[in-house]
Amino acid sequence: MHKFRIGLTSVTFRQKSIDEIIAITRQAGLSGIEWGGDVHLPPGDVRLAAKTAEKTHAAGLQVLSYGSYYHGGETEDFGAVLATAKALGAPVIRVWAGHKTYEESTPEEFASLAHRFAQAAELAGKENIRISFEYHRGTATQTIEGALVLLKTANHPNLSSYWQPNPDITQSEQLAEIDALLPYMTNVHVFTWTGANVRHPLADGTERWMEYLSHIRKDGKERDLILEFVQDDRDDALFEDAKTLHSWLNRLNELEGAT
Repeated sequence: MHKFRIGLTSVTFRQKSIDEIIAITRQAGLSGIEWGGDVHLPPGDVRLAAKTAEKTHAAGLQVLSYGSYYHGGETEDFGAVLATAKALGAPVIRVWAGHKTYEESTPEEFASLAHRFAQAAELAGKENIRISFEYHRGTATQTIEGALVLLKTANHPNLSSYWQPNPDITQSEQLAEIDALLPYMTNVHVFTWTGANVRHPLADGTERWMEYLSHIRKDGKERDLILEFVQDDRDDALFEDAKTLHSWLNRLNELEGAT
């Protein structure tokens, strides 16, 4: 029976403290946290990262990943990001694939970006930490074409990618993206949005997400499903979304058991 870990990315509640994030994650019945590097755990503060890891584990939760904002820029300090992830005990560092789409980048810019991520992946691999791209608009992973070319150009076994739905494309395009990205896919950011980034209760996307999850589990690999950006930033919206995600996985397990 297929298993996913379900967690929360801390950027969902940037206004909450580390202790509050831990408390609400437990209250929602989730198993772990992706700690964000913009507010909660700035890169370079290894003491705070180590303390946060202690608190997370003491609460019976797991550190799912370190959500960095490293974009692979020439002047960015990956060393501080890696040191923070190591102190946190994160198995994965989420990174951002530059500031341009693949289609907007020159061949030279793209090759340079891929080279820097290959270097980052090599360094992180020595610490048994995986590097995984945020799958996001406005970056080289805006499209499946860009994501695959970047992964293949960097050509490093320690490089992988998240996936999340893009509200600007069709359902069939989403499923095609999942299928193509699956060999490289680690974590998944889970939310229900429509165009113009309008947030909805997760349950509004049940039909779509049941298809996504059926495709995501095709290869049998364990992946983390990480809730992100709930409606109106409300605590109760997180609790409802967590219940919804649990119910989807229960349905999938029942369907799997019936076959």
